[in-house]
Amino acid sequence: MEQRKERENRYAIKRNHSNHYGEYTSKETNRENSLCPVTKRCGGCHWMGMDYQEQLREKEKRVRKLLSPYCRLEGIVGMEQPLYYRNKVHAVFGEDRKHRPISGIYEEGTHRIVPVDSCRIENQKADAIIVSVRELLPSFKIRPYNEDTGYGLLRHVLVRTGQVSGQIMVVLVLASPILPSRNNFVKALLKHHPEITTIVVNVNNRNTSMVLGDREQVVYGKGYIEDTLCGKTFRISPRSFYQVNPLQTELLYAKAMEYAALTGRETVLDAYCGTGTIGIIASERAGQVLGVELNAEAVRDARVNAKINQVRNIRFYQNDAGRFLLDMEAQGARADVVLMDPPRSGSSQEFLSAVARMAPEKVVYISCNPETLVRDLKYMTGHGYRVERGMAVDMFPFTEHVESIVLLSKLHTKQNIEVELIMSEIDLTAAESKATYEEIKEYVLEHTGLKVSNLYIAQIKQKCGIIERVNYNLPKSESSRQPKCPPEKEAAIREALEHFRMI
Repeated sequence: MEQRKERENRYAIKRNHSNHYGEYTSKETNRENSLCPVTKRCGGCHWMGMDYQEQLREKEKRVRKLLSPYCRLEGIVGMEQPLYYRNKVHAVFGEDRKHRPISGIYEEGTHRIVPVDSCRIENQKADAIIVSVRELLPSFKIRPYNEDTGYGLLRHVLVRTGQVSGQIMVVLVLASPILPSRNNFVKALLKHHPEITTIVVNVNNRNTSMVLGDREQVVYGKGYIEDTLCGKTFRISPRSFYQVNPLQTELLYAKAMEYAALTGRETVLDAYCGTGTIGIIASERAGQVLGVELNAEAVRDARVNAKINQVRNIRFYQNDAGRFLLDMEAQGARADVVLMDPPRSGSSQEFLSAVARMAPEKVVYISCNPETLVRDLKYMTGHGYRVERGMAVDMFPFTEHVESIVLLSKLHTKQNIEVELIMSEIDLTAAESKATYEEIKEYVLEHTGLKVSNLYIAQIKQKCGIIERVNYNLPKSESSRQPKCPPEKEAAIREALEHFRMI
């Protein structure tokens, strides 16, 4: 662990002198490229033929362009050694024309298997284990599953490895729950690879593109492995979400903590929390952490991980993130900081709307899809937030994918600079010159049939960052109790503000 930290510290120093690019050389990259004969068929590494420094430049250029309307990108963090980084390796099994077992990856856009024994971005030990499983099949008269006929047994093999712990889990995905000569098969595999710490049989008998089924049986070891990330220990089960590149994940999460700048007093909401990694890491810097995740199994893992790390100021809830925030607001609760890491499709508008209504001081948004990130930033910056900082992290070298992280801060209408304006010398296009309160109320009544008060209009204008010249509609103090604008009236007022081009 200490050697690893020292290596990362050396890399951090190098990165400061290389505009955040990794130090991997073109010569090394090109040599490795020549060793991958299936690059064009596999489709997993579209950029395998590209120099790594060029990959970083292209990814940084892409993210910088997308974020340019909102903030200046701080750079991209690359890897020192961008090969063999994936700690989760999956192989699909089948047969060739002579009915010999093959294993590899589906050809892009098809269900044709491209045989692969070793991959330049996958853990080498995991690849070797998959080859050993394949070589053992004939001896035990086990045939791979055939998607067309429905005959055969072994569908997939999944191998997960711990970067720090060195623990290894092998998941055999079968079409039926019976593995012939199971004990002898396990012994034979362990003889080839005694470093394996657990073996799990997963049953997937459905005609589906999903790799894992719902039923599992532990046939060796504990049924899970553990690994260390940012000084915390996490349990990884077959279906657990855990970042595939732990070295870069530590850098990404360190940047998230830097952006959040927690003081130990904040209530932090970890949305889309998965197995609780980033929330548990944030817990030692926060007053309390609330994690919300829709997947029930992930929530169970998150609670176990909190116990493993003896974290007592964190609670996990199984719920939709947007509904959870609306419930919090209805109960008068709030979060000071929101940490969010949604799927590639980005966040839902329901969730973003709930965040805007709750108005946390900071939102740290981690995204694996810059396009959906920018879509969500457009919504948030139109609802009272501004983007302060942004950075890209190369979690997936030799692919076109890139991770991004941004910090959003709440706009406060009271925190503005007073300047003297001579009205005759400027064009009256400021938001407040567009429509009066009475005009807004008339528009809402005419188009929706709803009656809204000056107070409600003032609340929504404040949420949208529109400066109130005289806040006679707002309470005299932060603690004053006042009715909050109902959602349907808020939507109607926002529609009116958009009509008058005030937002």
